[in-house]
Amino acid sequence: MESEFLAVRRHEDGVVELVMDRPKAMNAVSTGMARALGDACARLAADASVRVVVLSSAVERAFCVGADLKERNAMSDAELVRQRPTTRGAYGGVLELPMPTIAAVHGFALGGGFELALACDVIVADETAVVGLPEVSVGVIPGGGGTQLLPRRVGAARAAELIFTARRVEAPEALELGLVDSVVGAGSDRAEALALAARMAANSPVGLRAAKRALRLGHGMDLAAGLEIEDAAWRTVAFSGDRAEGVAAFNEKRKPQWPGV
Repeated sequence: MESEFLAVRRHEDGVVELVMDRPKAMNAVSTGMARALGDACARLAADASVRVVVLSSAVERAFCVGADLKERNAMSDAELVRQRPTTRGAYGGVLELPMPTIAAVHGFALGGGFELALACDVIVADETAVVGLPEVSVGVIPGGGGTQLLPRRVGAARAAELIFTARRVEAPEALELGLVDSVVGAGSDRAEALALAARMAANSPVGLRAAKRALRLGHGMDLAAGLEIEDAAWRTVAFSGDRAEGVAAFNEKRKPQWPGV
């Protein structure tokens, strides 16, 4: 699952880290990098041993600066059309991971880079982070989920202001606006994200996936429909091995040994 631009690191207790590493381009998403991300996410999604995924960057100055505009500039219209499913596969691959996901953000997270973070469930940023969706400033729109994910985080009006002005937002304001979920000291985003992932991964893998499914599918639904989605998710865990083990461990005052089924 290694590639030229992406490393996959397995940590304890089912935590897996996807590390973007394209330093000369500050992790700009080229066709090759998009393909690597999409392929890695497809494999992780099918791996029942994975409990939490952390998306991070090995590049000092950036999480990801978005689409590779140098590559795009050399493309014909037909080539751009052919590339589109690959780029959608990268952003959609992160968004559709069935387990909890955390983005560890430092430096620039712009355009498609911020969209990768938005595709995660939780965003941990350090104090150097600068985020934004500047696509309209180069004649396009956020095309990696930004027009749909950002308003779900901050509301329609705030998302419109940020997208229409193409402005960059530094870490303190990003936290205030809800663009990120926490701000930590410079250089500690990865460590904090991995620590948070470990806390999540201590819980039932079956429960984590079912809870994420209910959260994602129920968002935007009316209350009655959302409660039906929650009930369907509950039924997938109520008769699971994890539920039996969790109840037994609670009563026996011991740490659960999750079967993951």
